[in-house]
Amino acid sequence: MNKEQELLRKKSPVQIKNKKASFEYFFIETFTAGIVLTGTEIKSIRLGKASLVDTYCTVINGELWVKGMSISPYFYGSYNNHVMKRERKLLLTKREIRQLESATKQTGYTIVPILVFIDDKGRAKMDIALCKGKKDYDKRQTLKEKEDRREMDRAMKGWKK
Repeated sequence: MNKEQELLRKKSPVQIKNKKASFEYFFIETFTAGIVLTGTEIKSIRLGKASLVDTYCTVINGELWVKGMSISPYFYGSYNNHVMKRERKLLLTKREIRQLESATKQTGYTIVPILVFIDDKGRAKMDIALCKGKKDYDKRQTLKEKEDRREMDRAMKGWKK
């Protein structure tokens, strides 16, 4: 990911993150994919009414699908509203999909959504990662590193005063 793409993500008014993913998995490689949505779904995402909790991706018939993503019904949607939890198609190149499919056939690897954001043209995009699951001792190490960083930040704030 280059600096220009990273800057666009930070500028995005909507950033729906999967906070649990970085604790549960090691990220091997990341991709940015488009999402096929209906009209009321994109309106709900622009309002920030989506969740990536317990979400994963799978390859079916050469297409990448996200499962378990929850997008709340749009308040003004009337009878045209969408189903809250349904499978949504992700848009990647065939080469990237084949690469992800071959990697997930190995044991311990999976595809996990990390972030949903709105790009500069108003389209919903999703950052996904090829991940390897962490063991319990890896999770303890992650917690220890997080606690150490927090203590160092506290010490630096106290030192500046």
